[in-house]
Amino acid sequence: MERSKSIVKQASTCGKLITILSIDGGGIRGVIPATILSFLESELQKLDGDDVRIADYFDVIAGTSTGGLVTAMLAAPDENNRPLFAAKDIKSFYLEHSPKIFPQIGGFLAPVRRMFRSLWGPKYSGTYLHSLIREKLGGVRLHETLTNVIIPTFDIKQLHPTIFSSYEVKRKSSLDACLSDICIGTTAAPTYFPAHYFETKDSEGSSNREFHLIDGGIAANNPVILLSVQLTLFDAVNATCSDRSKLGFFQALVAVGEVTKEVHKKNPDHFPHEAMDYRKFLLISLGTGSAKVEGKYRAKSASQWGVFGWLLGGGSTPLVDVLMQSCADIVDIHLSVVFQALRSESNYLRIEDDTLTGAVSSADISTKENLDDLVTVGERLLKKPVSRVNLETGVFEPVGNGEGTNEDALRRFARLLSDERRLRKLRSCQWWKSPSNSRIRNPVRKDRIRAIKTTRAVPTSS
Repeated sequence: MERSKSIVKQASTCGKLITILSIDGGGIRGVIPATILSFLESELQKLDGDDVRIADYFDVIAGTSTGGLVTAMLAAPDENNRPLFAAKDIKSFYLEHSPKIFPQIGGFLAPVRRMFRSLWGPKYSGTYLHSLIREKLGGVRLHETLTNVIIPTFDIKQLHPTIFSSYEVKRKSSLDACLSDICIGTTAAPTYFPAHYFETKDSEGSSNREFHLIDGGIAANNPVILLSVQLTLFDAVNATCSDRSKLGFFQALVAVGEVTKEVHKKNPDHFPHEAMDYRKFLLISLGTGSAKVEGKYRAKSASQWGVFGWLLGGGSTPLVDVLMQSCADIVDIHLSVVFQALRSESNYLRIEDDTLTGAVSSADISTKENLDDLVTVGERLLKKPVSRVNLETGVFEPVGNGEGTNEDALRRFARLLSDERRLRKLRSCQWWKSPSNSRIRNPVRKDRIRAIKTTRAVPTSS
């Protein structure tokens, strides 16, 4: 793992934007966003030096399931109080450890053995995954992350989502769990890994709260964390999503909602941003791919399924696939609508490939060939044109308005993130909190801020 120098991160009040990164769940398909994040971080390093990391640029990083693990890896501190992983190390992490996390059963009777194992318990024991997570994250707790994180889980005892949020932990010490426990919980996909139980302790060592967690891709119908999101968004999601829905796109909305709540509460990290001014949000949302275009399931065959068919039909897990995907499009649709309505769609970038077929659409086929293919999917996705979901079909289609490829868009976002970071360095938080300030205290300061974009060279696309 690469080490980097300690860098002080300024609060969003020192700049113009609130920056958010959201990462979907998807098992080994986490290789896809890991590949994209590696590219984004390399572009940021071209602008600001080799020591910078993703966590230096985002006010919030949100992730579900495998995306929650990536979130923790990006935001957990090492012994130098810098991010534990560089983005490029995360892809290597998946390639090295996935075969042991998802051991494959070979031989003539492999399908039968897989079926019986799935019927009587989780498909995988999780032993290697859990020990690996604990080894990498150690005893780091939620409040210790280098930037704000949001990692959704679902508590099966309470039948309610539990959102591990850097914001909430400041008010609820019972949420200050070890990142390792949070990651084990959010990756505990039903039928794949066992549910995870743990407790948090108070200052005297007594039990503070117990958790009974499964994959964060399962969500309640009315998550309380969305109460402060713009009513049009909340009503649409509340009316459309089932009790257990995909949080892939959802945590992007969760992240926006959490930040909005903090602005309402005048959190010094984000106040004085206007609570409902979505033009102040800069949001990158990374998917892990889907087989939507392939049309994986058909009503004709599904009409004959019983319990076993829905759990094991077609050599896959149809019920889990459907539940994990059911709310994906509606959230992206409404995020797109809101950003477009505010004429700030250029502040929202969703990178997703819904054309996956065969093994690469699986969450757990960890052969070397498939892992290499997933890297190729991520690299090709960078070369594809910027796309947005079609409001009628739910399929991603090229934007076609000169936005270029996803690589081009990420370079543009890298420049925006770099400019925002430089702006925050120029504007000290003490200056913002001064009773005499009125946004810009004097013309000299204003000129210095404007000089960021006029004096620095803008890299050309390659």
